[in-house]
Amino acid sequence: MAKYRESLPQLGGGLFLTDGGIETTLIFHDGLDLPDFAAFDLLGRPGGEDALRKYFRKYGALAREYGTGLVLESATWRANSDWGTKLGYSAGALAEANRNAVRLLEELRGEFEDGETSVVISGCVGPRGDGYNPVNEMSDADAQAYHRRQIETFAGTAADMVTAITMNYSEEAVGVTRASRDAGIPVAISFTVETDGRLPTGQTLKAAIEQVEAATSGYPAYFMINCAHPTHFEDVLTEGEPWIRRIRSLRANASTKSHAELNEATDLDAGDPAELGRLYARLARRLPELNVMGGCCGTDDRHVEQIAAACAPLFRTRSR
Repeated sequence: MAKYRESLPQLGGGLFLTDGGIETTLIFHDGLDLPDFAAFDLLGRPGGEDALRKYFRKYGALAREYGTGLVLESATWRANSDWGTKLGYSAGALAEANRNAVRLLEELRGEFEDGETSVVISGCVGPRGDGYNPVNEMSDADAQAYHRRQIETFAGTAADMVTAITMNYSEEAVGVTRASRDAGIPVAISFTVETDGRLPTGQTLKAAIEQVEAATSGYPAYFMINCAHPTHFEDVLTEGEPWIRRIRSLRANASTKSHAELNEATDLDAGDPAELGRLYARLARRLPELNVMGGCCGTDDRHVEQIAAACAPLFRTRSR
């Protein structure tokens, strides 16, 4: 049963951590094979659930250590119908995988939630196509129809919300938002940007957020930026503009490389965890609502710990 669907605690303003780059961690650090970057496939393999528990427990421990909230994001970025079919999943098996991914997080919430740490469960929705390249773009209506099944599955679980991660064009984000509204579940929308701070389509981040807001009557609980390094987008975050206040979450890459360079890389670029933490703290001073922080490609618990260490003092100051 969903616990926070009617009142997401991260909207209250305290610091919340989330995880890092789940796929890159499982592949490069844990040596696991993830076909098509599909972490959800582990749910059906011997030892797969244990690998996911081990991964998420590191972030639960950090939230407890730093006295923050925690958003647990399900390992379902690839668990939509096109990717599922490619991986050999029937519609029923795919729905079961989405449910099992949330069930696992529900177990972990029981381990880590206490008076200091609120644990929110989020059902992760990924793009229909490639996360970096907006090919075969859908209309708003087509995207709504496409993502409806996965979102309705999440709505029937203990998921408190849905998070659409690595959206690279606005129409798909609008469709996800409308499908979430129809299912009666809150949604966060996360856009990815290139090194110039624009979406892969060339649209500005401001225009993308404003388009989703206008098309859905402001339904998203908040917006996020993911799968880009802070140096790629910090210059486009013009202070004082209303759309800036809608950005509440950040899951940045460890590397300063472009998406094209990351696609060609054979080794993991883990960047500098301490520097990433300092960049998050700098952004937290500029973005008045930013309070949900984790990582994306190349990041792991070391990076999120540095983020927590750099940002937790800012939130203690704000609460006085």
